[in-house]
Amino acid sequence: MRSRPARLLARLLVLAVASTGALALAPAPDARADSIRDLQYWLDEYGITEAWQVTRGAGVTIAVIDSGVDASHPDLAGAVIGGTDVSGRGADDGTRPVSGSGRTHGTMVASLAAGRGSGPTSGVIGAAPAASLLSISLAFGSGERSADAQVAEAVRWAVDNGADIISLSLTRNTLGWPESWDDAFGYAEERDVVVIAAAGNRGSGTESVGAPATMPGVLAVGGVDRSGVASDNASSQGITIGVMAPSEQLVGAVPGGGHALWQGTSGATPIVAGIAALVRAAHPELDAANVIERILRTARPATPTVPDPLYGYGLIDARAAVGANVAPVASNPLGSLAEWVVVHRRADADTVAADLPPAREPIARGSVANDPLADARPAIAAAAPVLPVVGLLLGLVLLVVGAVVAGAVQFARRTPSE
Repeated sequence: MRSRPARLLARLLVLAVASTGALALAPAPDARADSIRDLQYWLDEYGITEAWQVTRGAGVTIAVIDSGVDASHPDLAGAVIGGTDVSGRGADDGTRPVSGSGRTHGTMVASLAAGRGSGPTSGVIGAAPAASLLSISLAFGSGERSADAQVAEAVRWAVDNGADIISLSLTRNTLGWPESWDDAFGYAEERDVVVIAAAGNRGSGTESVGAPATMPGVLAVGGVDRSGVASDNASSQGITIGVMAPSEQLVGAVPGGGHALWQGTSGATPIVAGIAALVRAAHPELDAANVIERILRTARPATPTVPDPLYGYGLIDARAAVGANVAPVASNPLGSLAEWVVVHRRADADTVAADLPPAREPIARGSVANDPLADARPAIAAAAPVLPVVGLLLGLVLLVVGAVVAGAVQFARRTPSE
């Protein structure tokens, strides 16, 4: 059973996945708890359980910028180590879910990234179950603070408070983004933070990928169904997609201790964020560019074309991302926001002050002794005031002479009959 599409939470900036209101599963007794874990097919099918033989993400911090995370959920016990609220109406530590109908969203996202499970084989466990979480709550919609401003503030806060990875399960529904995001996301780029964003969902009205998933350097995540085919309903399309991850038949933790089935790239994104945490934990020497390079190069291609306009580099593979030999790169394979800004956000040029050399002397035109007009020059200078009058009189004389000549010519051309 699929969840119903979520209502758009803002005109420009919306959460990128469907709401979980269609099917909420109440906290289950131990005898039934295993059924929640059994629903998490992606753990085995995408190499996550194999990657856990190397690392479970300890020492890495993932910032979840969303509607707020219920840190008291049994599946998230001990996962949230800090947070804040940028909406103006959440808890100071970001752990009181806000955003109306989307209030369950942040908790679900967090559980897929770094859920601990409620027991060894029960509850939702994230892709990086030993990673730490920062919860940054925001709220979009009528009467709320500027959504663009909230996101920019949230990104900078995450960077300043130790995030190694930022997970953004939201979309602006536009290809472009405000200049405030240049500064915020550029700040993350400068400080070696991996930024991962959802492509959006066609089922929620997002036909093509929107910002922040269109921003240079950001790892955009698309979604596939259970068979690994690009989801018609739970994933948008766009050439900026980096990798694909499961976006259908997902299960996540919801505030209050329960669980819900859901779909969308908002679920695919934290799975990839968790895998990025595994890579950073297994290879602490790698910078953000090389973490992204590993994820892209080890993805399983879905078509002969790589990158593919629909699948990007392919379906993510946690085992390979953690364990494969991948050649290092000198820059982010998805581009640089700083370089993009230089080209596309050119500010008015500052006034340039130049030290010019002193004026040189005029080029010599010969000495007075060699000047053929030297003797006449004083007379010419003395006559200068009357030259205009002389010129005018000369012009009148020439005009009269011309008229007389013209009359004579005309007379000579007359025929006898005229």
